[in-house]
Amino acid sequence: MDTILRIAIQTKGRLNEESVELIRECGIKLTVGKRQLLSPAKNFPVEVLYLRDDDIPESVADGVADVGIVGENEMLEKDKDVELVKRLGFSRCRLSLAIPKGQEYNGPQWFEGKKIATSYPVILGKYFAERNINAEIHVITGSVEIAPGIGLADAIFDIVSSGGTLVSNGLKEVEVVAPSEAVMIKTPGLSAEKQVVLDELLFRIESVERSKGKKYIMLNAPNNKLDQIISMLPGMKSPTVMPLAESGWSSVHSVIEEKFFWENISKLKAMGAEGILVLPIEKMIM
Repeated sequence: MDTILRIAIQTKGRLNEESVELIRECGIKLTVGKRQLLSPAKNFPVEVLYLRDDDIPESVADGVADVGIVGENEMLEKDKDVELVKRLGFSRCRLSLAIPKGQEYNGPQWFEGKKIATSYPVILGKYFAERNINAEIHVITGSVEIAPGIGLADAIFDIVSSGGTLVSNGLKEVEVVAPSEAVMIKTPGLSAEKQVVLDELLFRIESVERSKGKKYIMLNAPNNKLDQIISMLPGMKSPTVMPLAESGWSSVHSVIEEKFFWENISKLKAMGAEGILVLPIEKMIM
């Protein structure tokens, strides 16, 4: 039987959607059905196991799943014996302390003797211990942000994305304790056969990542302006230059950051560049 790498991802939500999209961008086709807990791939030796986000670190630590894609916040909170393989750069947020907006804040010592509501007692406990702050950590799940308003706590420690939820509940963010993003974790002692599959998956992920925000540009340039135009198009190594049928002109091809194009298009045109064509890049193999 072929070696199959089992990947645990969140059952639903934004992290699920972005994880599935990343797998799809890697050219892996999943067999997905309604209420399906395990999705095998049609064209790559992986299968996806759908779990609650807070169950993923333990499942990977225990070897139920070989690899997991999970929020860094859950990895830190569960504190299981797993190996961090790669930061994936999506589902970014932060774990922050927030207090009622009318309160004056003078630094972390403000929390001394206070009651803090959170779903992340392990991370918060370590933060307070490192600063010798004695505070009561009150563990609750869901709707942490309403705790100060109903008198359940003096402050909260929770995930923050835009900060809009805090504002709507009369709170202000005062300390960022830890940034968080989607990460890939693996079980310790992964077999050599499964590591080979994981390495191929990581190669594909990195190829997808390299293509983000980059465009393939082609343009025609007069030969007497080539040096100036090439100096503006660094490319992965250097631009490709090919002579055109029309004497005195060449075609220049390069890979550029999309933001660079919009910042420099007028300069390229002023140098005599014509027939500028910009194309999306799906993958970049190094």
